[in-house]
Amino acid sequence: MTTTLTITGATGEVGGRVARALADDGIAPRLLVRDASRAPRLPGAQTRVAEYADHDAAVAALRGTDVLFMVSAGESADRVEQHRCFIDAAARANVEHVVYTSFAAASDDSTFTLGRDHWATEEILRESGLAFTLLRDNFYLDIFELFAGDDRVIRGPAGDGRVSGVARADVARVAVTVLRDPAAHRNVTYTLTGPQSLTLEQIAATLTEVRAEPYRYEDETLAQAHASRSVYGAPDWQVQAWISTYTAIASGVLAPVTDDVERVTGTAPMTFEQLLRTGA
Repeated sequence: MTTTLTITGATGEVGGRVARALADDGIAPRLLVRDASRAPRLPGAQTRVAEYADHDAAVAALRGTDVLFMVSAGESADRVEQHRCFIDAAARANVEHVVYTSFAAASDDSTFTLGRDHWATEEILRESGLAFTLLRDNFYLDIFELFAGDDRVIRGPAGDGRVSGVARADVARVAVTVLRDPAAHRNVTYTLTGPQSLTLEQIAATLTEVRAEPYRYEDETLAQAHASRSVYGAPDWQVQAWISTYTAIASGVLAPVTDDVERVTGTAPMTFEQLLRTGA
């Protein structure tokens, strides 16, 4: 029996990697996007259009789907409500199984404020009656270089806390493995990390070595962090999310390393240095 897979986020980094890997394996996924013109052109793939918050369009787009890869919506003040709407649409469309990209330290009082959105979404999934697989990703290794300003200084209140970041490519590999045999991962939660637990000082040192330019980490107080970010005119919830990225690292909750990537895929995850050198 053929399983119909629907992939969200196919215009983004993780969803796009998943969609392309499935297509390379001869599996024609259905791509659910907000803008059809941006959808990747993949052999046999169907493209359907809906937004998470558009319940009726989502129901129509999801009909016939057996397994749904649900990449979390973009950061917003109403992200949980968007997720609630979309998961309800999935249930109404008779989707059987949802594979969701969550967060490694998701909880109702997560130090990383956006981790609370992920926890709420997990609870919605648990209450929905749908089968699920939760991919609790640590912070992406791919973004740490972007933490540095134009002066190559990473600033934030992370202290000497550690983070076991994971490459987007490794998250995608796990997702593809799960989607190939979803029944084997039914109602399972994986915490996806890289193989190292690094301080931001170590991350800066690795950037210095690989890029052959001087990077450094400068610890900030909370007051300094608020002042340096308030100039962007972002809403308060967004500023709090930016700052809590660093305070979550400082808290130690993102430090543990798991073997879930290797256990699921059979291949060890990339180190930060490997990611920088390969550009994977």
